[in-house]
Amino acid sequence: MAVKIKLKRLGMIRNAQYRIVVADSRTKRDGRAIEEIGLYHPKQNPSRIEIDAERAAYWLGVGAQPTEPVLKLLKLTGDWQKFKGEPAPTPLKVAEPAPDRHALYEAAAKETVSGGDTGTAATTPRKSKKKDEAEAPAETPTEGEG
Repeated sequence: MAVKIKLKRLGMIRNAQYRIVVADSRTKRDGRAIEEIGLYHPKQNPSRIEIDAERAAYWLGVGAQPTEPVLKLLKLTGDWQKFKGEPAPTPLKVAEPAPDRHALYEAAAKETVSGGDTGTAATTPRKSKKKDEAEAPAETPTEGEG
């Protein structure tokens, strides 16, 4: 059986997300896979590439052939160079972790209290009354009508 390491497409229209899978070369693109060994999310900035290096090395060692897109991903992560015995590439850019929303809220609450406010001020501004003022003159009839 010819085994390939290829991409399996997931996600919605214009929001492609892929799984890196090991599958028989005769199966469909999104068909049954032998094993999932990684993720690839190209729309994130920077792109999210996660490959289980141990499993990728195993499948490459037993003769699985990567497709061209997967080969590029393996070269980016350094797994291909490790398999071939070449020097490793520069490390990938990693996205910064998202800030903790609860900690941000607590910091903002402490800032308003320590800033001299009593903490009773609204967090969002009030709606303006311009809309009400614009409607009032329109209701009065003009002298020319009648």
